[in-house]
Amino acid sequence: MTHKRDKNEILDVVNYKDGWLRDMVKDVTKRSTAQQVVIGGVSGWVSGYLFIKVGKLAAITLGTSILVLQIAQHKGYVKIDYSLLQKDVETAKKVLEKQAKDHYPGVLETLKRFFKNNIYLAGSFTGGFFIGMTF
Repeated sequence: MTHKRDKNEILDVVNYKDGWLRDMVKDVTKRSTAQQVVIGGVSGWVSGYLFIKVGKLAAITLGTSILVLQIAQHKGYVKIDYSLLQKDVETAKKVLEKQAKDHYPGVLETLKRFFKNNIYLAGSFTGGFFIGMTF
C-alpha cells in the first residue's frame, strides 16, 4: 500500500519534538577535533560571507537614507528635533532590553557555556566567519 501525503502537510521544524538542530550540534561535538575544526570553519566561512553580502546592502541603504535626510535638513525641507529624537531612542532602547531579558533569558550564558565546552568547533567557526567576511 502506498501512503499518500496531504498536499498541505506542514513540517514544523522549529518546534519539532526532539530538536533536530540540537541533535545535529550534539552529533558534531562528539566528532574528532579535526572534523570539528573543518565543520566549524566551513560553516563560519559561509556565515561570514552571507553576513557581509547582506550587511553591505543594509549599509548602503542606511547610508543613503542618512545622506538624503541630511541634505533635506540642510535645504530646509526637514526640521529635526534632536532632543525628542534622543528621548525616543532611549525609550526604544529600554523596551528592547526588557523584551530581550524577558524572552531570551540566559542566552548569553548558554553561548558562553557552549564556547567553553566546544572550543575547537567554536574557535574554527569564528575563524571561518572572519575569513568569509573578507570575500
